[in-house]
Amino acid sequence: MVKYATAIRTRSAQTAAILRRFQSANAMHPTYQAMLETGRAQRTLFVARYLRDRELQREINAGLNVAESWNAGNAIIYFGKGGDIPANRRDEQELSVLCLRVLQAAVVYLNTLMIQDVLADGLARLSPDDLRGLTPLFWTNVAPYGEVRLNMGSRLALRSSAAPVAGSGQGAHPVDPASDKEQPR
Repeated sequence: MVKYATAIRTRSAQTAAILRRFQSANAMHPTYQAMLETGRAQRTLFVARYLRDRELQREINAGLNVAESWNAGNAIIYFGKGGDIPANRRDEQELSVLCLRVLQAAVVYLNTLMIQDVLADGLARLSPDDLRGLTPLFWTNVAPYGEVRLNMGSRLALRSSAAPVAGSGQGAHPVDPASDKEQPR
């Protein structure tokens, strides 16, 4: 059993391939039964550690919250057909997933810039625990069903001293959503 555990740990053999070797129709191999019991013992030890250690519980919960937030964002961004990939062809599925990844990265990037602006302006005083929990994985600023008007002639005004738009010689101006015209500062 030690030989097989070492092969799994060093990744010289796949776990599924080793376990398939011991499965048979009539009876289970003793090494296979020993591996199953070892796995059960490891799970029991982990559950006992989890129940005893509050910090481990918090760490696992925080990780689950990040994953749930990411999945909620996917549902907001990729909402057509209930979030299912509509195509049966592999190349179309890959294209859909790649487009979703680009949109996710864009939202996270924009959120990161907004968080940096808030922190740079000194509007928020955060403790080290607050900073550790700060994440750009929020989706409340995304309007999936609302109307979004883009003015490609100016940049988003994320900072009050936005860089000038290339070739225009002007800084970014806020856009009035009702008229879609730039407003003077």
